[in-house]
Amino acid sequence: MGKKVKVGFLPLYIKLYDDAGVKRDATLKCMNAAIKMLESEDVEIVLSDVCRIKPEFNAAAELFNKEAVDAVVTYHLAYSPSLESIDALCAMNAPVIVCDTTLTYNMSERMNPADISPNHGIHGVMDMCNLLKRRGKTYFVEAGHLLHSDVIARIARLCRAAAAAKTFQQGRIGSVGGSFDGMGDFFMDPETMKKDVGAEIVFFDFARDHQQYLAKVTDADIDAEMAWDRAHFTIEVSNMENYRAATRMGLALRKWAEETGLIGYTVNFLKMDQDKMPFVELSKAMMKGFGYAGEGDTLTAGLVGSLLSVYKDVTFTETFCPCWKNDLILMSHMGEMNLNLSAYKPILSDKPFNYTPSGDTVSATGTMRAGRGTFINLAPMREGYVLTLVPAEMVDLAQENGPYRKTVEGWMKPQIPLPAFLKRYSEIGGTHHSAFAYNVSVEEMAAFGRIMGFDVEVID
Repeated sequence: MGKKVKVGFLPLYIKLYDDAGVKRDATLKCMNAAIKMLESEDVEIVLSDVCRIKPEFNAAAELFNKEAVDAVVTYHLAYSPSLESIDALCAMNAPVIVCDTTLTYNMSERMNPADISPNHGIHGVMDMCNLLKRRGKTYFVEAGHLLHSDVIARIARLCRAAAAAKTFQQGRIGSVGGSFDGMGDFFMDPETMKKDVGAEIVFFDFARDHQQYLAKVTDADIDAEMAWDRAHFTIEVSNMENYRAATRMGLALRKWAEETGLIGYTVNFLKMDQDKMPFVELSKAMMKGFGYAGEGDTLTAGLVGSLLSVYKDVTFTETFCPCWKNDLILMSHMGEMNLNLSAYKPILSDKPFNYTPSGDTVSATGTMRAGRGTFINLAPMREGYVLTLVPAEMVDLAQENGPYRKTVEGWMKPQIPLPAFLKRYSEIGGTHHSAFAYNVSVEEMAAFGRIMGFDVEVID
């Protein structure tokens, strides 16, 4: 989906300086440069007036809440007394990200008295953050000079994490067929999900929704979808009747997900006894930015959906088999992955399927491309949730014509030896369903976890 991140930008100042006639031209110019740099990171800025006293800060809070920003970035133009801003900051419906910077890069070799007023905002940051901490407001701090550090890039990453968290907290997650009987590690009932995470679970009602949405799919829709498949996949299907039936069910689920306003959904394959299991559509859902997880796992479906709302290179995955010799884990599932991440053109082929009376179907498969990223697991605990983060690398071992060409496959290498990883992971209590995000840092995902209120564990 790749929504644009929307951020409130709050300049802080002190009325005393205005009353004394202190110029703020240079610091405003620097602030505007910071805004341009954030916008270059694909961040949409909602800018408030410069705030000095309580009524001005309250107006900024009202603006940001009305605009439903994902995060608020603060920028101290100078010292600003914290009791003027703290109530408004705590009333903002978004986490606070503090840009701790000043105008001048080299103070010690060229300082003169005129440099003091545009360069002393750092102790205003300290004053404000002390009260943020005492009030329990979620906040982050990134420090550095605008031109001589990556401070803006770090802030942009935190803004994206905040946007993903907001999507999860406000999202709707679909469940087709409920939960897999006996599978307990990621199980969530709707009341607990709503209370703890904020997301709503919406069930596909087979008695009400099944025929209604199948009836909305025309033969022309199926033909168009199969034409899309031919353009994007290598087609190796022999049973066209199964292919058309699976495509029809997949398009019915797509219409349901879109009309219901879902960020993602899950399918319990054991309940697909009337229809062909729509593996291809489940992979396409992730390609198009919807979250997915198997076996009724609404928690991981919501996690993947919230991440895909901001980051494009994310997939649902499952830890399958260890390769002890090479410290690798086979990441796989029945036939679902974000096929945008395949190392080669995905292969759409017949899929033997004897788990339900609906019988054989089709699936589209690929091998996860090589690259670095973060393995992400969200697990319910006796109290609260743990977000486990693992910096890892996907290693491209298989070839397009290799032995696994008709399965979903990825080979993940954690940074630590496999036995140590597996020991630590299960000591933490990680579940067997997870996500993998390419080119997303552990620090960024840790911020996502903090905003969600999860405990964060890093295995590195």
